[in-house]
Order: sequence, then structure tokens, then C-alpha cells
Amino acid sequence: MAEITANLVKELREKTDAPMMECKKALAEAAGDLGKAEAILRIKLGNKASKAASRLAAEGVVAAHIAADGKVGALVEINCETDFVAKNEEFLAFAGALAQLIVAREPADVDALSRLPFDGSSVDEVRRALVGKIGENLAIRRFVRLAGRGRLASYIHGGAKIGVLVDVTGGDEVLAKDLAMHIAASKPIALSADEVPAAAVEKEREIATAKAADSGKPANIVAKMVEGSVQKFLRETTLLGQPFVKNDKQSIEQLLKSKDATVTAFALYVVGEGIEKKKDDFVSEVMAQVGQAR
Repeated sequence: MAEITANLVKELREKTDAPMMECKKALAEAAGDLGKAEAILRIKLGNKASKAASRLAAEGVVAAHIAADGKVGALVEINCETDFVAKNEEFLAFAGALAQLIVAREPADVDALSRLPFDGSSVDEVRRALVGKIGENLAIRRFVRLAGRGRLASYIHGGAKIGVLVDVTGGDEVLAKDLAMHIAASKPIALSADEVPAAAVEKEREIATAKAADSGKPANIVAKMVEGSVQKFLRETTLLGQPFVKNDKQSIEQLLKSKDATVTAFALYVVGEGIEKKKDDFVSEVMAQVGQAR
């Protein structure tokens, strides 16, 4: 049997970025053959990735990138299981590299992005290797790529938990940045009232109707109350209707008019938004593990 030297383990680790003990075990299994050991690690790391894939990944980060010419930008959300891993340097570097890749290669969807060549293999192979190394499920959840008509600006907030990309025609760089920060703070669901999903408006109308019905006021007054509630909802949830965070006496629509500018599009990602997180039940988890050990 070939001697497994420290230098050989170090060389395999540098090639695969796998944990030291995993490298040593792979080399022993491969009888010191570096190529075979690398193949063994790929299989093992892949198996670890498969096992982790069933676990909920609702933490993570949002990364942004805008091309040097300012014409194309991207936001991408990458999820992991814990906030601790969301601060991992390799995880953050992977997210940032994917944002750049999306800008450069224009993938159609997450599947297409996963198949793109990346760092000597594919995006998905690199992701799976990272799963094996970190030991948590990592998932590319979603991304958006914007080809700007005007000036693109991005903003990442709260430890990369909130990401914004906005396309502004007219105005200046300060205005574009202010708008990106405003979107992160106020979280509009649409640009204008006519872009709010009909289902959301109808739901708000039903809630307002139920509240107004208990007022005991005449039907014509109730109708006005309902319409007032719906209009308030639209002002609060649309970018143009919201008061500017730096000056609540001025709406975003008024701000844009004063700067002779318009917002063509924007994207807002909040990490884990819409993912149903499981509530931890520590006692049940311990009892389940005890039962499995018997």
C-alpha cells in the first residue's frame, strides 16, 4: 500500500477543497492514487449533497452585480440552512460569482444557470461540492436579470438579507441609489396601482368590506370607506404611491417628477420570503434521535 504523506493529502485538499480527513480517507481508499482519490471525493461529496437536499434551506443571502458599462444587472438569492453559514466567506463568494455569471451569460432559469460552466466544472457541481464541504443544504432559489433602459442601481441591506435592483431613466446616480434604498426599506409590491395583482386588491377589498360592515353606517358611506381603504392600500404598497423615506411629505411619484426621471423596473428580494419555515421542537427532535439509537 502506498504511503499517504502529508504532502499528498495537502495536494488533494488544494485540488478539491475537501476537508482534510476526507482527503486522507479518499487517498487510503485509492491506494495513494491522486486521480482516483479525487474521483472518490466527488462521489462522496455528491452523496452528502443528495442527503442535504431534503433539508429546508430558508436562510441565505442576496447578491447583486451590475456590468461595468452599467447596462445589465442581476440579483440572485442563494439559500442555506443556518444564518451562520450565510456569513461563510466561500458561500458569499459563490453567491457573488453567480450574480456576475448571470449578467455575463443570460441563463433562462435556475436550471439553465446550474448547467453553465463554472470554475472548471458546472455551477451545480460546484454547489454540490460546497454542500459536501460546509455540510448544509445550499440552493439557488431565484434570480432576475435586468437590461436597463436608463441607469441601473443596486442596494444590499441587512447582512445581505435584502437586495434591490432598480432601473431609472433620467435623474442622477444619487437619485438612483436613493430609490434603491427606499425600495429596500418600504418594500413595494409593484411600481404602480395598475400593476398590483388583482387578487391582492380583491383580498384587501374583502377585508375592508368586512370591517366597514360592522360600522352600522349607510351603504353609500360604507362604499366610500371601502374604496378609501383600497386606495390607501395601493398607495402604501406601490412604489410611486409611497412617501419617500427621506422626505415623507413627498411621494416617490412627486420626487421623480421633480427630477424629470422615471422608474422603468425594479426587483426586490428578501431572503426566505415565502418559504414556510419549520418551527424547531427540540424535545421531539431529541426523543426521535433517542428512538433511532435504540
